[in-house]
Amino acid sequence: MKLTPLQKRAERQSRNQSALDMNLVALIDIFTILIFFLLSSAAGVEILTNSKAVKLPESISQKAPVETVVVTVTASEIVVDGRLVARVDEALATDGDLIAPLKAELDLLQANRKVIREDNAAQARAVTIMGDKDIPYRLLRKVMYTAAQANYSDVSFAVNRKLMS
Repeated sequence: MKLTPLQKRAERQSRNQSALDMNLVALIDIFTILIFFLLSSAAGVEILTNSKAVKLPESISQKAPVETVVVTVTASEIVVDGRLVARVDEALATDGDLIAPLKAELDLLQANRKVIREDNAAQARAVTIMGDKDIPYRLLRKVMYTAAQANYSDVSFAVNRKLMS
């Protein structure tokens, strides 16, 4: 049986046509919207990493955290941005309120920070204290005093947000 050229073309097209025909434009649109949503929703979230050794107090504060130098005070050590700077027992044993290794680390961080815009100068002098809720007040006072001596004028405390019932 001899096929006409029109029939040959139709047979070739039916062989070459796949069973699944995807519309890629619709998929690209969906992925673009998904990426835009993820980027816009993640931009306003600032989460402080919390050590399991620190049990933060709870608060009903609605103020979101900002990126600052983080001083973590556990039951046994004082850590600045992940670096161990002092032991709690040594800090409590010192006379006066100044913790020398903590001040040296804060001074070093302050010297390494460069302020590009004048609006960000206050943020460069901000520190967040992430202190365990069971640490003694006199240790907390020493940490705050040392931060003030290192020219950190804006001191914040990290807390867990308490949900209002």
